[in-house]
Amino acid sequence: MSNDALLHLLHSHLAWWGLRQFASDEAYFQWQRQVLSLAELTTLHRLMEQKRRGSTADEISFYDATAQPRILPVLYSQQYDYYLAIGARVADRIGEAQSILDVGCGVGILTTFYARQFPNKTIVGVDRSPASIARAREQTRALGLTNVRFECLDCTDLAAAHSADLILATHALVQAEQDPGIPSHSWKTFERAAENQHQADFERRTGIGPKLDCLNDLLAAHGRMVVCEKTRQLSRRIPFQRALAARDLGLIEQPELIRYNLVEEIVDDGPFFVLGKGAFRSIQWNELPDPDEGRPFDPTELVTGLAHPDMPLYESHCPSAQQAWEQLHKRHIFKETTRKEADGRQLHVEIGQSEEGVYLYCANSLDQRQLVIVEPARKQILESYYHEIERGE
Repeated sequence: MSNDALLHLLHSHLAWWGLRQFASDEAYFQWQRQVLSLAELTTLHRLMEQKRRGSTADEISFYDATAQPRILPVLYSQQYDYYLAIGARVADRIGEAQSILDVGCGVGILTTFYARQFPNKTIVGVDRSPASIARAREQTRALGLTNVRFECLDCTDLAAAHSADLILATHALVQAEQDPGIPSHSWKTFERAAENQHQADFERRTGIGPKLDCLNDLLAAHGRMVVCEKTRQLSRRIPFQRALAARDLGLIEQPELIRYNLVEEIVDDGPFFVLGKGAFRSIQWNELPDPDEGRPFDPTELVTGLAHPDMPLYESHCPSAQQAWEQLHKRHIFKETTRKEADGRQLHVEIGQSEEGVYLYCANSLDQRQLVIVEPARKQILESYYHEIERGE
């Protein structure tokens, strides 16, 4: 089936669930206020704040609340484009699999889509939110589906009876979404230690260790696993990849970076991994920064002053900023500071001048890089920015 045809079916399926696609925050929040009462919104915000603390009970309470019939379409409409991005990719890869396990299925929006498109497949959705599973079962009956069932389980409680040819885990494995990951050796490099203790600590904090162990045991010998987590940041992606590789899971396809909108907000997500056991060794794991879409660094263009007068001569917030900084000619540093932040990251910021202009460079050991270059006459702007960073603002 073509991608356009899949997307058309997905739009229809999401509309059946009551979800709407919005192009502006204003339109979305206006609809949200029309549908939900102030008391409901206040409760949701409170539950969301509690969920961010990372406890299992708080997470379940939040998702139980979002499964309520009035709340579900409003809250999940924010993720409309996420469902398009993930649903189409997964459906395109179901292939010959006969038994499918969807881990962390939530209320079953995508699980029921797969069941509708592949009536001859057997699909099981599991989630630890009782209200979400109840809602998924109700919608399954309404759709008349007989090839899908839902069970209220933590994925670490899955038994051998749940073994599958294809296991799906999208936004289901990595707890502690704010976990910074494993820092690099210093702000100067993207390389990081491979010590077992660092990796073990990451797997414990994020909860992925026991989950991957369980799912790996349930995956059929020649089965596939589709995984997409919020691990775009290199300091999270590398230990996540190492956790997969340590369980003999290898890449069947090149990982794909995912980009979609949460209404107006652009989200860089993934990577989207398609994995198999052991035998798939033709594609190697990559621990380099992702190719970014920053403006290419062209010293000739900067020197000739072709930049817009109201814009910096050059600005990048991507990993490529490090390469551009290294290419600056005759760098002279006015001020610099390097310190350790409260979360353990090493931060470096400097302001200086090169042949290309006055520059500010900021880097930390969690792979964030920023370089801004302006004309010497605008030096004061960068000095103010330097002092804000120096003060931790």
